[in-house]
Amino acid sequence: MVVATKPMAVASKPKPKPCASASELGSLFAAFDKDSDGRISAAELRVCMRATLGEEVSAEDAEALVASVDADGDGLLDADEFARLVHHAEVAEEEAERHRGLRLAFGMYEMEGEGCITPTSLKRMLSRLGAHQEIDDCRAMICRFDLDGDGVLSFDEFKIMMNA
Repeated sequence: MVVATKPMAVASKPKPKPCASASELGSLFAAFDKDSDGRISAAELRVCMRATLGEEVSAEDAEALVASVDADGDGLLDADEFARLVHHAEVAEEEAERHRGLRLAFGMYEMEGEGCITPTSLKRMLSRLGAHQEIDDCRAMICRFDLDGDGVLSFDEFKIMMNA
């Protein structure tokens, strides 16, 4: 009996994207700092996010974004705080991209429209990929990450497996 630890390694971890360079951050900071006071207010952040990213951000959300990285508590972003905000946004985008990839991979294995990966659906997909397994082997593969013991993998269990 051949049992793989990670039989469904379809969605690979995304390669880290290069972070914005110091000069790019400086230029971006200057563009967002409309009054050139060396600080970005929540209002400036809102205007620039709408203009540059096409994203409508409420005043409350803009204030929350500022507060999330505002180390000195002045309600404004200096260049270092702005760099942290940009970094957090890049990390969040990478996580969202990984989540989309995992959803796609999960969907390939979850062929029965049941919202879970069953031993039968796993066997079918592995066969399509050229890795012919017995149904008992597929049950064993699922069992390793089946946290609730229902005999199938939910998307949350699939995510845990892919991060193992």
